[in-house]
Order: sequence, then C-alpha cells, then structure tokens
Amino acid sequence: MINPPFKPEHGRFSRSSRSPAVAKSGTFYYPFWLAYATGVLEKEGFEARLIDAPAAGSTAAAVLHQARAFAPGLAVLDTSTPSIISDVSFAAALKAALPETFILLVGTHPSALPTETLNLERSIDAVAIGEYDYTVRDLARALHTGGDLRGVEGLALREGEQIVFTPPRPYIDDLDEIPFVSAVYQKHLHYRHYFESMARHPMVMLISGRGCPFRCFFCVYPQVFHGHKYRLRSPENVVAEFAYILENFPEVQEIGIEDDTFTANLNRVREICRLLIREGIHRRVKWWANARVNLDLETMKLMQEAGCRLLIPGFESGDQAILNNMSKAITLEQSRQYVADAKKAGLLVHGCFMVGNPGETRETMLSTLNFAKELDLDTAQFYPLIPYPGTRAYKWAREQGCLKTENYEEWLTPEGLHNTVISLPGLSDRELVEFCDYARRAFYLRPRYLGQKFVQSLRSWQEA
Repeated sequence: MINPPFKPEHGRFSRSSRSPAVAKSGTFYYPFWLAYATGVLEKEGFEARLIDAPAAGSTAAAVLHQARAFAPGLAVLDTSTPSIISDVSFAAALKAALPETFILLVGTHPSALPTETLNLERSIDAVAIGEYDYTVRDLARALHTGGDLRGVEGLALREGEQIVFTPPRPYIDDLDEIPFVSAVYQKHLHYRHYFESMARHPMVMLISGRGCPFRCFFCVYPQVFHGHKYRLRSPENVVAEFAYILENFPEVQEIGIEDDTFTANLNRVREICRLLIREGIHRRVKWWANARVNLDLETMKLMQEAGCRLLIPGFESGDQAILNNMSKAITLEQSRQYVADAKKAGLLVHGCFMVGNPGETRETMLSTLNFAKELDLDTAQFYPLIPYPGTRAYKWAREQGCLKTENYEEWLTPEGLHNTVISLPGLSDRELVEFCDYARRAFYLRPRYLGQKFVQSLRSWQEA
C-alpha cells in the first residue's frame, strides 16, 4: 500500500485532502483511505505494509528500495488528479523493478476516469472504481488463489489490448466491520508526521461515516467515491476508537472527525456526545468535525460539553445567488446564526470560502470577503474552485468553455501549491488565485482580528 512521492523538494503533498496540494499552512493529512484498506487486508490474514512517502519525504528511489525488499504480489498506489502523471510514472518504475507484482491504482481520479488512467501507462494492471477497501481484499484473495479477476467487483482490468469492467462494487453498509484506522496508523505510520493547522498537535484523524446526503456541485468524494447516502459507524464503535487512541497515543491532543458532514445525522451526533461524556473521554481529549450550517445551538452545546473544540463549515460564498448556483442549499442567514450559536456554545469556527463558481464576479468575490469579516470567525481559508473530474463542477467548466487546460499537472503550481484551471467571463484563473491570496491577508491582518487573537492567547496559550 503506497502513497507515492510527489514533489518532495517542495514539501509534503497531502494527497488525502479534499483539494490535494502542498499546503501553505503545513496541513498534511493521514492517508486514511489507504490505511482503512490496509486494515481490511490484515484482518483477512494478508501481510501488508503501508508506505507514506510524502510523510517521510521519501524519494521514488527510496520507496522502490522498500518495495523490492517486501516483494509484494499486489501493490496498491494512491493517486490524485494533480499528481496523476507522476503517479503513473511511479507505477511504471515499480513494475520495472517488480515485473511479477500486480499494480492497482486507487483514488478519485481513476474512479472518475478509469479508461483514460489505464491508457496513460501500460504497466498498470487495473484501477479500482470508487470505495476500494473490499475491492483490494477480494483482488488479493483472487491473486493468492488464482481466481478469476473478473469476479472481483469494482475494477477496470487490463486484459491484453482490452479494458474489462467488472460489476460495480456496492458501498459498504456495515462500517463497524472495518478495523480502527488508528490501529493501522500505530503499526505503520508515525503520528507526529501529520498536521492540521487548526488543530492541537499531535492529532489523529478518523472517519466515522462515509458519503454525504448533500449535493454541492464541487465536492469530489460524494460524487466519485462514497455516494450520497451517509453510511454510519455506530456511536459505540466511534467512541471505542476514541478510547483506543487515548490508550495507544497518549500524547495526542486532538482527534479530527473527517467525515464530509459529521452532523448530517444529529441523533447519532448526540448519542456519540453522550457516550463520550459517560466514558469520561470528554475530559481527556479535544476533537473537531466538519459541520454544516444547519446545526442547532443545543447540539452545539452538547458537542462542546463532550470535548468538541472546533467546527469546520463550508460557508463558501457571501452571495446568495452564488450559493444557489453551486447547489449549496444553505442561506447567508443560516451562516450568521450558526456562528452566533457557536460563540454561545463556546466553540471555535474555521470557515471555508471558495471563489470562481458559476456567476462569480469581482463584486461577488468582495462580498464573500466582507461576509467572512462580518462573521468574525476564528480562522478562515479562501480557495479558488478546483474542478475535479467526476464532479458537476468539472462537467460545467468543460461545457461552458471555462476549463483552461486538461493538463493535470497544471491543477497545482510548479511548487505544488493550490491553483485553478478555470477562467470565467471577466475573471481569469490568475485573478481568482490572486484574490484568494489577497483575501487571506485582508482577513488575518485586520487590527481588530489581531487584537482578538492576542486576548484569546492570554486566556489560553493553546489557542494562540
């Protein structure tokens, strides 16, 4: 199981992030999807090794050396849109080093473009389409026993000059069956390598549910990977993993629940909170979650009591028409009430904003910046729209002639930083990126904001 190297000379490439890049903030995600699949393989009795090259700063030569020493029958390589050309090049080098090893590519990019991905490099034996934990397990079984690979659901297979699609892989309903991802981290990774700029360090990330019921037109995981049904681990299972982390990672200061929308099922959120309180875990560790702006005050208060420190909502825009155009299904007034309630509950808020959506103008971008200031958030991020293959945003950009290039290497800057490949009428791609840089400075360098942060640091050095 390999998270391949990509631009190690420029920093740590966060391939598992929703917008993969070398982040200016230093944020670097755990390779949690590879890690979950690793746990499934080990539960099945296979010997597995998880190599996170970006975490260690490893070069391709170093990873190939590790792979030769392990000599796997199956190599699973994670990918992303901006790194895909590098990823298939690494796959070719791996195949040259280990000709008998079956090479499988996974991730959102090959899920969206399986045929194109296989055609990039003949040494790739197959790609997994969508959620791949059980696809990897079943493929490993078939390779081990000499079974028919066409019987493995969720694959696009190379057979000579043909590409064969196996039946679609159903989504996993019982997520409690999957081993704790933190147990995989403990065995294969070093938790101090990973960083979230808004979190207390060191931290651990986990997934408590997959899929998202909402239909934001830009979000890649629900559209390409996990679907729109929010499939849940039981509250007991989630809280048991919190306890496992506290026992096995005693230095961890915070746990991140990286579901697309943790609060999509409020009854479950409340039950998790009650269990955290009952077990006394709320006094021992803080946690954060991605939480939509329809979250109510009473649930916020319960979350804070249960140890939640930070909410991360997608406000996206300060213009209602733009929100409607991206199918966000929220209102500006909901966002205002959300922030006011979070302050009452004693929760921090990190706001996510995005420019370059359908109908965007210089005026609407300024409205977004002004809205971010008005909300008086603890922290904020501003990014241009990045249209990933398989999303409605990508389809819209192509159909409207807004997609500047289909060279995936241009999805990032040469240094691996976030970029955009769309230009709108009256707004170039460069102007969108430059506005985001300007918005960050304008938000964070306000005298009032700096004064508030100074006072906050006096109250708690951990929030400085």
